[in-house]
Amino acid sequence: MSALYKTLRRYADDGTVPGAVALVARGDEVEVVAVGSLDADGSAPMTRDSLFRIASITKPLVAAALLMLVEDGTVALTAPVAEWLPELADPVVVRTPSSPVEDVVPAARPITVEDLLSSRPGWGFPSDFALPAVQALFSVQKDGRNPAAFPDPAAWLRDLSRVPLLYQPGEAWLYNTASDLQGILIARASGRGLPDFMAERLFEPLGMKDTAFEAPAEKRDRFTTAYRPDGAGALEVTDRPDGQWSRVPVFPSGAGGLVSTADDWLAFARLLLDGGGRLLSPTSVSRMTSNHLSAEQRESGALFLEGQGWGYGGSVDVAPLDPWNVPGRYGWVGGTGTTAHIIPATGTVTILLTQVAMENPTPTGLMREFWRCTAGPGD
Repeated sequence: MSALYKTLRRYADDGTVPGAVALVARGDEVEVVAVGSLDADGSAPMTRDSLFRIASITKPLVAAALLMLVEDGTVALTAPVAEWLPELADPVVVRTPSSPVEDVVPAARPITVEDLLSSRPGWGFPSDFALPAVQALFSVQKDGRNPAAFPDPAAWLRDLSRVPLLYQPGEAWLYNTASDLQGILIARASGRGLPDFMAERLFEPLGMKDTAFEAPAEKRDRFTTAYRPDGAGALEVTDRPDGQWSRVPVFPSGAGGLVSTADDWLAFARLLLDGGGRLLSPTSVSRMTSNHLSAEQRESGALFLEGQGWGYGGSVDVAPLDPWNVPGRYGWVGGTGTTAHIIPATGTVTILLTQVAMENPTPTGLMREFWRCTAGPGD
């Protein structure tokens, strides 16, 4: 009985999660542990191919898709995004982060494609949610775990364009909004819907047969029920298999809209460890998995980054603050209770999928125990 199994079993037995799937790959050696049930009622056991709403571990896949368009020559890293997103052609910026939303100045330069990839367009969430421009953003950037709350992308962009930037383009790392903008940019620049583009260019070539912006009827017997802590030690349902992910939403979220499995994310992880394989250049993979932030930008995003850096679509470890922080470790966490990383130096992949939502940006105890458990050479 492995340490990984014991860790997951403990959290399932005490009711923290109904179940979980964990996968650790070290080269060709893969350990997969599935414990518990698809739901709190115990209606069916959790299995290796159980489907989860993976939330923000969608972000690296969307960044990779956008880099494909860069390699195609369809977009350029230095290009203003207004070429495809004209709604964002004339952004204004609050005079200081704490200024009221009416106290604005023009943006010093256009927002670029690279600003979106590095999560520095000027829109997004900082560590301080009380700032007036952040409060205004909350009216547009709703919780991605509730996709039905979003209008169509064109309406969303119009709403966003009315919210002032919190910082000048390129000045600060801010969370989440950039990835939704990446998804819309991919759709407009490619002339395809985001789900179709990602299926054709990424999922199908990698054999990611269970990854999509919906869970179709024939797969819902493997689809987990989603929960959140109710504040009183129990769990409450937030979505069922026949709920919001039973159809492609009007706003397919590049920030967190995918359904997937542990093995499908492993296929994507191996693409990155392979230097991009047939789908991406080594240069693009290097840009994805290298830190682009200054120390000051890392510090301003400390609530989310916990001292680490950011590449394209995911964090990059630069400071060995915990046993699992290995320089160059790349990946992210998802608000539905998911986490996935690669460690290029060792060829390691670690993936944890649960169906219980995070209560705040701080990784859960189960996530930290999973990282601790998988930080060593294995059993």
